[in-house]
Amino acid sequence: MGYLYIFGTIIFTVYGQLMLKWRIEKFGSLPPAFIDKLIFLFKLLLDPLILSGFLSAFVASIFWMGAMTKFDISYAYPFMSLSFVLVFFFSIFLFQEPVTVTKVLGLSLIVLGILVTSQSL
Repeated sequence: MGYLYIFGTIIFTVYGQLMLKWRIEKFGSLPPAFIDKLIFLFKLLLDPLILSGFLSAFVASIFWMGAMTKFDISYAYPFMSLSFVLVFFFSIFLFQEPVTVTKVLGLSLIVLGILVTSQSL
């Protein structure tokens, strides 16, 4: 059951990040003038799907609290790096972001790090 808590944390974290990116892109760039920035950010906060991204972060926190009852943080936290991997893959398909050798190498190191830190010695 403990891994379900970690998995829930990752899924809700990834959802929140992708939702924020998707919706903020729909609104465009941050305006240069200070008052326009405030108005822009206020409009973002009124968007229901952006609010769902914030709610997702809250739900992820609840799952994380469950995970903390089952694992040492030094064991569980490296799994959070999987969110980087998932966001990378989803960003390719959802936002047509570029795949570079550097990104793939970095993600490979993240996965290797997860594998190493999850081993019981």
